[in-house]
Formats: sequence, structure tokens, C-alpha cells
Amino acid sequence: MEAAARVIARRGVRGLRVEELAAEAGVSTALIYYHFKDRTGILRATLEFINDRAERYTTERDADAEPLDGRGELEQTLMLEFQDAPEVRENSTAWGELRASAVFEPELREDLARSTLVWVQEVAALLGKVRPMAGAATLAGSAERLTALVEGLSMRWLSGSLPVAHARELMAAAIDGELERLRG
Repeated sequence: MEAAARVIARRGVRGLRVEELAAEAGVSTALIYYHFKDRTGILRATLEFINDRAERYTTERDADAEPLDGRGELEQTLMLEFQDAPEVRENSTAWGELRASAVFEPELREDLARSTLVWVQEVAALLGKVRPMAGAATLAGSAERLTALVEGLSMRWLSGSLPVAHARELMAAAIDGELERLRG
């Protein structure tokens, strides 16, 4: 799955060739087809892998660290999407490629919509920890805005049109704005 994420991040979904994936993973093409049946199966499994990996690097906490309050947990979860670490860069790039490909590959849309909904729900739950009196629909709206902003800022950062520090500043301001909006 790491090889698939790397290939998609480098070449995009349209450039994904099973032969190249097999070479990157050090396995035969037959083994890939055996496990994933077809290209769509590879893409679905890669999407799941990317989501799981993102969850790990945005939720893992140092065992010795002080527990975070709701706001700290929200900020950390969203800001960890802007780490200049190879795994994060690869994940964000591959996610963007998968999302863009869904325009042309409708079989991915449902999986992407489901993954996006889970992410929005997770961020809404974090927002709810900070603003417990806000309604579910209001929390979901704020979570949608924040997650969409993360995606957009990530693409600008990864493409070199926005420094990572500025992306983090913009994200922090958006978090402040959404929390203020939820207060009202």
C-alpha cells in the first residue's frame, strides 16, 4: 500500500500502471491482481491506507505529553496535516490525486464521499468538545469548511505556492473564526 501511495503521489491516478506499482513494491503484477482484482480495487485499498495513515499521524500523542483540551486536540489534528514530513506530503498528494481523479472515475466517488464524511464527522466531534452547545448541523458545517480548507491549503503548500508556515497561520485563523462562529 505504501508503494501504491508513492506511485499515485508521483504519477497521479491516471498514471498508475500496475507494472510500475509491482516494481515499486517488489512483487509480481499477478500478486497485485490476486489481492486487488483490478485497478479500482487498488485505488480503493490505497484510499483506505491513506486514511488510516493520516489518522495515525494526526491522532498519535506522546505518552509523556500533557493531555490536550478540546481546542488543542482540534488544532493539533488539523495542523498535523501541514507537516513537512515525507509521509504527510505523500499522503496529502495522493489524497488530492484520488479526489481529482473522481471527476473522471465515478467508481471512486462513493468511497471518497464516505471517507470525506468520516473526516468531517471526526472534526465535528472535536468542535463539539470545544462548543458543546452548538447544534449538530452547525458543527458539521464548520467541520466541512475546515476540512475543505485543509485540502485547499495542502494543495497550495505542496505545489509550492504557499509556505507551510503561512498555511498553518491561515488554518489557525480559520479555526479561531469557526469557533467564534459556533459561540454565537
